[in-house]
Amino acid sequence: MAGGKAKKEKGKPHQQQKHMPYQGGISFHKSKGQHILKNPLLVDSIVEKAGVKSTDVILEIGPGTGNLTKKLLEAGKKVIAVEIDPRMVLELQRRFQGTPHSNRLTVIQGDVLKTELPYFDICVANIPYQISSPLTFKLLKHEPAFRAAIIMFQREFAMRLVAQPGDKLYCRLTVNTQLHARVFHLLKVGRNNFRPPPKVDSSVVRIEPRKPRIEVKQKEWDGFLRICFNRKNKTLGSIFRQKSVISLLEKNYRTVRALELGQEDSLKEVDAKMDFSSFGDDRGMEMDDDGADDDEMEVEDGEAEEVQSEFKDKVLGVLKEGDFEEKRSSKLTLQEFLYLLSLFNKTGIHFY
Repeated sequence: MAGGKAKKEKGKPHQQQKHMPYQGGISFHKSKGQHILKNPLLVDSIVEKAGVKSTDVILEIGPGTGNLTKKLLEAGKKVIAVEIDPRMVLELQRRFQGTPHSNRLTVIQGDVLKTELPYFDICVANIPYQISSPLTFKLLKHEPAFRAAIIMFQREFAMRLVAQPGDKLYCRLTVNTQLHARVFHLLKVGRNNFRPPPKVDSSVVRIEPRKPRIEVKQKEWDGFLRICFNRKNKTLGSIFRQKSVISLLEKNYRTVRALELGQEDSLKEVDAKMDFSSFGDDRGMEMDDDGADDDEMEVEDGEAEEVQSEFKDKVLGVLKEGDFEEKRSSKLTLQEFLYLLSLFNKTGIHFY
């Protein structure tokens, strides 16, 4: 795109109508989630709420044509922009070439989910909504922890992140995110603030990683929440009475015991890799897990039923000890989930 002009894309007329042209000659692809902020007041508001310091290194994800980038360069020390579209990369370079900001802007062309992110203090992002969940958790795993991320999400996804116990949108995504960070809703953004306008409204949220981090075994935590949110509006007593749950937990219990005792022969008879993925939804934890199948696993013989019954008493005993039997996941706080998991672990019951 040398000279600031882009080649016209070839294709049938009805295909070209799906793209919204930019005044510089760039067509935005709605199918790729390209929606550029056009409201200058909104851009100013986002930068203000980000709380950018003059010493900050800012990671911008999805800079597009640079409307927000310009304001970030004015506010911070340096901007590192990650952009997947080569046309946008050329536009950014053209826009800031020869300006006082040019030596403080670094543009990385690539998929942010596959890019090793550098050090940054603040992240600001207007992203394709389809990468909302994987990007959120990629950022939360980033070391060293940044101060805050200000991200534009589809409104419903954003409201799941900030939901509180008892809210309709409170779900596994909520608890998983709030384990790692404090999340605040900053502002609602109508669809007409974008070019081209998306089909839904958006929201800007502020994500602040917890310092220090809450230490959990992530695989176990995920397995535990999958079971709890499999029927988030049923009581935990009802969920943990299901034969499918008891069977899986008992199998895992025997595996862990065999590992602890170093009984290699016993390990050959059990599956060392427990699979909790049958509980809940795998699509980035974006939806509730309340619609799963109610079928329960059948027990093959009477002996297995008797053993399972003993283990069932053990599981239910944990719920009774913590007074969780009549409580529902939809109303439990993060602290209550952590406490319940600790009670299970104390009894030798694990979820990895």
